Amino acid sequence: MKQSFFELNISTNGQNLYEFTHETLEWIKKNKFSNGVLNLSILHTSASLIIQENADPDVKTDLLNYFDKLVPMNEDYIHSTEGKDDMPAHIKSAVTNNQISLSIKDRKLLLGTWQGIFLFEHRIHPQNRKIIHHFLGD
Repeated sequence: MKQSFFELNISTNGQNLYEFTHETLEWIKKNKFSNGVLNLSILHTSASLIIQENADPDVKTDLLNYFDKLVPMNEDYIHSTEGKDDMPAHIKSAVTNNQISLSIKDRKLLLGTWQGIFLFEHRIHPQNRKIIHHFLGD
């Protein structure tokens, strides 16, 4: 049984979904992981991780619009230290994921045909995000 860690840094440019499936697959391939579990963790409280469709860009647009309606940026929040998007970003992060675990079987990451791994940025200003990849297996 082996363990391996990788820190992926992603610069964002406002609210959006930033796919990083390719970078994860390259890390798996480079390290020749055969079978095991890959845990992804984002080290932030105002962005999150999601598995989502990566074929039709309308999915990203609809998700962004839905979450903006679900958690609007307005003056109703007490916490607003970093601006109008501060508390809405924390709420969006709380209702999505800050960690995702995926299986690797026979050197392949088990994702569906149209699935990709995304950083879901909830802030309106550019950010630098860290995503930790932790593999455990053989």
